[in-house]
Amino acid sequence: MSQSWKISRRTWLHGVGAAVSLPLLDVMEGEAASLSRSGPDSARRVAYLYIPNGVAAGAWQPEELGQQSKLERLNRWMKPLDPFKDELTVFRNLWTPRGNGHVAGTATWLTGGGFDGQRLTAGGASVDQIAAKFFKGKTLLPSLELSVRGEGIFARSLPRNTLSWADTSTPVPRDIEPRVVFDRMFRGGESGLGDRSVVDLVMEHSRSLKRRVSLADQSRIDEYLESVRAIERRLDFADAQQQRAAKTPGLLEALKRPEVGIPEDHETYLQLMMDMVVLAFWSDATRVCTFMMDHGQSNRYFNFIDGVKGTWHALSHWKDISGRTEDDDGMTSWSSRDEKRDMYNRVTRWHTEQVGYLLGKLKNIEEPQGNLLDSSMIVYGSSLSDGHEHSARNLPLLLAGGGSCEVNQGRLRGTTRDTSMSELHLSILQRLGLPLEQFAETDRPMDLL
Repeated sequence: MSQSWKISRRTWLHGVGAAVSLPLLDVMEGEAASLSRSGPDSARRVAYLYIPNGVAAGAWQPEELGQQSKLERLNRWMKPLDPFKDELTVFRNLWTPRGNGHVAGTATWLTGGGFDGQRLTAGGASVDQIAAKFFKGKTLLPSLELSVRGEGIFARSLPRNTLSWADTSTPVPRDIEPRVVFDRMFRGGESGLGDRSVVDLVMEHSRSLKRRVSLADQSRIDEYLESVRAIERRLDFADAQQQRAAKTPGLLEALKRPEVGIPEDHETYLQLMMDMVVLAFWSDATRVCTFMMDHGQSNRYFNFIDGVKGTWHALSHWKDISGRTEDDDGMTSWSSRDEKRDMYNRVTRWHTEQVGYLLGKLKNIEEPQGNLLDSSMIVYGSSLSDGHEHSARNLPLLLAGGGSCEVNQGRLRGTTRDTSMSELHLSILQRLGLPLEQFAETDRPMDLL
């Protein structure tokens, strides 16, 4: 190789380095063309919202059903979702046959796999990552993995803190800070928009260089090129969002960048993360999202809720009024089971209020084919049923939205037999357009019509 080519290569690498640090990025030209044909407005999205610790027995049962199990009235703990009852499916007798407990349940809620507590394994890729792989290249980000910051003694336990798995032994990292999530979608740094001419120059140099180097170096160049294509995607994405924002005042308002750090107020924090989900789907930055509304076995204090004291995990063991669980603070006690169960249910209601906040945001965004909730399947629930029983049977689970995704909503759905949650996962994947006939242990998709 000549000396001039060595110099050119150094120049090229420098150019790549400059490009990789550029801000606001989006879809590559070829992908942008296909995206414009399908369009974000015709896309189908899915989000999985997870809560730990389950709900008290009976707290997930609708108060009144009509003919064919139509949802007429939700109970007091689910009441914040009453305005959306025609856009909800509440499930019964769903379970995870190979994942039980705080650790195994969290780790396998989206994988349908088994969990070996002796080693880090989830039994397979999670449903969101399978969908993300399918959408890769069609959106800026294949998926978003969100979580609130953990609190208490279980906050650093990896199996309790991961829903998304790339494969049986590779957990996908979560984002816990709203600004970081925003910047992943709309910025690439602090310096402003990238220079498309730099990107073009790097691409030109790389194609020329590939013809002159070894196979090993060609492979390395291809890796760099993927980074450059990511810059192209963000540049195109930024252009598209600026054009959409000009036509949609609400989007321009939504594109305001969050403040640095994590809000001290937990409700503000959680709703800000919900806003990131809405913005991601609205802008078509991604079509796949998971959000851990708390980590597995969360022992967060919810004393800011009227009439609630003690940690969430301790409250979930409502039959034990002593508070002697793994996270016993040695101070909190309760006068009766009824009092403790009521507090447990109040935490359940608070979380359904936050889900209602998300559904309302999605429903209020109009698209040519309906609203954003119509094209979004929102799965919400826990990997435990009654927290005290530590059971994986009859999980509290609902599916919201998806009106344009061939989902017949507004009913209680389920049979008298235990049904694997994998059947729901498979059905959702098929509705997203994946040509799959099996997920985890099942080849039978759930009938959602």
